Amino acid sequence: MKTAVITGANRGIGLELVRALKSQYRIVAVCRSSSSALQAEDVEIVDHVDVATRDGIARLASQLSARSIELLINNAGVMRPSDLTTIETDLDDWRLQYEVNALSPLRVTAALIDRLTDGAKVVIITSRMGSIGDNTSGGAYAYRMSKAAVNSAAASLAQDLRPRNIAVGLLHPGYVRTDMTGGSGFVDAEASAADLAQRIAELDPSTSGRFQHANGDILPW
Repeated sequence: MKTAVITGANRGIGLELVRALKSQYRIVAVCRSSSSALQAEDVEIVDHVDVATRDGIARLASQLSARSIELLINNAGVMRPSDLTTIETDLDDWRLQYEVNALSPLRVTAALIDRLTDGAKVVIITSRMGSIGDNTSGGAYAYRMSKAAVNSAAASLAQDLRPRNIAVGLLHPGYVRTDMTGGSGFVDAEASAADLAQRIAELDPSTSGRFQHANGDILPW
């Protein structure tokens, strides 16, 4: 069975992706701290991994040093309030969002690049809030900036991995009811994960680098 590595897998969309994909893949669920819900899924768990730290990345690479990986899902993310009144007082929160949302997917991918098989898939769970063309409401500066940055990074990653036939998917899960959104949203995490799983199944080198909604719509940059 093929192996899928999913970061941020202890709750929310990550947990539901574990559930949606475990019949097709041998799952390695990566998280900072496990949860009873994740432990109930009877999958391999690699915890104590903070993807925003050098030690966390090193632990992940060490734990997976002998694996072949066919699917890597960079799902871990963070969202904190940010506006012009907080850019100085809460600057650490702004930086954290950039570290986790923009840099960590690249750091994880770089750490596991030699473990990815030719023809593998790399998925980044992003947000349409990173779309500049779709921004009609403003606000959420740090989160929007971090997601715009990772969108740009994924476009480059798709080009760089093309010689190995590795497809890169950039997927918006929808406005999902999770802890991150305070329970607000238009769709449950289970339904979002089912749609994401379908988009992942469809992903191939011909669609690599696309910015898509979980429902299949192509999103503006």
